[in-house]
Amino acid sequence: MDISNASGRPGIASNLPEEVVTCLENARFLHLATCQNDEPHVSLMKYTYLPSTPFSDSPTIIMTTPPSSQKTLNLQSNPKVSCLVHDWISHRPPTLSSSPGGSTTTYPQEHRSSLASMLLGLNTASLSRISVSLNGTAQFLRAGSQEETWCKTKHKENNTFGETEGDASGGSVPGEDGAGCYIEGEEVMVVLVKIRSGRISDRSETVKDFVLEGSRNAGTPMTNGIGI
Repeated sequence: MDISNASGRPGIASNLPEEVVTCLENARFLHLATCQNDEPHVSLMKYTYLPSTPFSDSPTIIMTTPPSSQKTLNLQSNPKVSCLVHDWISHRPPTLSSSPGGSTTTYPQEHRSSLASMLLGLNTASLSRISVSLNGTAQFLRAGSQEETWCKTKHKENNTFGETEGDASGGSVPGEDGAGCYIEGEEVMVVLVKIRSGRISDRSETVKDFVLEGSRNAGTPMTNGIGI
């Protein structure tokens, strides 16, 4: 598979690169960027990645959204999106010299070596990962359609963790378990993103661009943001 060929142009890929698939399969959240009237908007989203579905052979990302949210309004007027997903460690490890309040923290000598090794391991792990930016076109599935029912079922199966982590713009609501509260509601809209191209970045600042074969000018016909 040719990615970022010698000319510097994006390589044409028949399938998503393996490292992109691994990242999409392992990450819990992605950042969804939408835009309307030159006003950008970013949402933290739970999602489901599928290499294909019974309704499409294309790599697909499934998300859900309330009809009144800003991202929904944006997508209805502009279906083009970008998604950022990464498998880096998502929090900053504590330092050896300071506490969250800014005061100096002193560790007993016997603990310094093991603690330093642990933190080094965490930082090394985080630096060895990649981040992926994906460009695509979004469509809303028709309410009550066979495809919407199928995608909702898969999305719920992939995001029912039995835990609460706060609202993630389409994620679980504090005090409620699992994914049902943001998937099963009658007004919840199912969004599919068809991936067209992407960029892979690593800790060495190496960048690889790719375009999925046959998708440079691809786009699902839309009417008011609804797939037809």
